[in-house]
Amino acid sequence: MTVSATSSASTATTTSSSSSSTSSSSTLTSSDFLSLLVSELQNQDPLNATSTTDLVNQLTSYANFSSQQSINSSLTSLASSFSSLVTLNSVNYIGHTVEAKSDTATLSNGSATFGYSLSSAAANVSISIADSSGKTVWTGSGTGNSGTNSFTWDGKDSSGNQLSDGGQYTISVNATDSAGNSVVSYTTVTGTVTGIDTSTSTPSLTVNGVSVSAANILGVTS
Repeated sequence: MTVSATSSASTATTTSSSSSSTSSSSTLTSSDFLSLLVSELQNQDPLNATSTTDLVNQLTSYANFSSQQSINSSLTSLASSFSSLVTLNSVNYIGHTVEAKSDTATLSNGSATFGYSLSSAAANVSISIADSSGKTVWTGSGTGNSGTNSFTWDGKDSSGNQLSDGGQYTISVNATDSAGNSVVSYTTVTGTVTGIDTSTSTPSLTVNGVSVSAANILGVTS
């Protein structure tokens, strides 16, 4: 579209105003969109007016823009409702014993229960337990069955000393098949849910003092 020299100043003023408005707000409303379209019609060259096809395309774009704004608003509302539903469902876990994907557990009553899943049977399985500083406090072997395996650590270090309750310990599993290929899928912890944290988009459950994402819960055992 060609704009006449007389209307150029008006267009520049409109552009400057629009730029100023844009700098103060990064959101383009339906009113802004319609104002831009009206400004274009007011400042077009009568001798080279916008074609009917172009005008229809622009009106269609406006309709699509308005619809998109409505859809975005609906999706935001839906996301908020979904988040509230997830939080409500998470509350139901409190007081129950659950199994969740994680590698860290709190030593309680002199023991900590872990688990690990193997994609196939393992020929060799070694397990190590590290404290919160990363120091390895215990090493040993584990079962190598295909699928789910459980391991309960008695809270004693490699020298047989009983460690104090309350500390957080991380399990590391190294399992390989007869060809030396790793067959470890993931590790789990088992514990009682004592609370929930809704400060993030995905609620977290407190399992024996350790934060676990609600999405990582595999099942409720009691």
